[in-house]
Amino acid sequence: MEIEVISEDENPMLHRSDVRFEIVHEEASPSRLSVRDSLAAKLNKDSDEVVVHELATKFGMRKTVGYAKVYDSPDFARDVEQDYMLDRNKIAADAEEAEAEAEEA
Repeated sequence: MEIEVISEDENPMLHRSDVRFEIVHEEASPSRLSVRDSLAAKLNKDSDEVVVHELATKFGMRKTVGYAKVYDSPDFARDVEQDYMLDRNKIAADAEEAEAEAEEA
């Protein structure tokens, strides 16, 4: 899976960057979590700071275009994003839930 950042717009009021990207993949469409981890690695960020909002793959093509928000810290992401987006990206809704998941593991 190869990720290319198409555009990156700073949004200092919300402590984030809005990123549009393109993925070229050999297998089936990649999962949201694998895209989040790969994009975080490319941008040198923690995966909890990246919230993937949109992934669009055209039928029969090996190219996916997406949109993500990259926050300065996971706390900013939890404050701004809606709960369903945090659930889709497997980001704990608050610090207490993150600690509970860490203890279970």
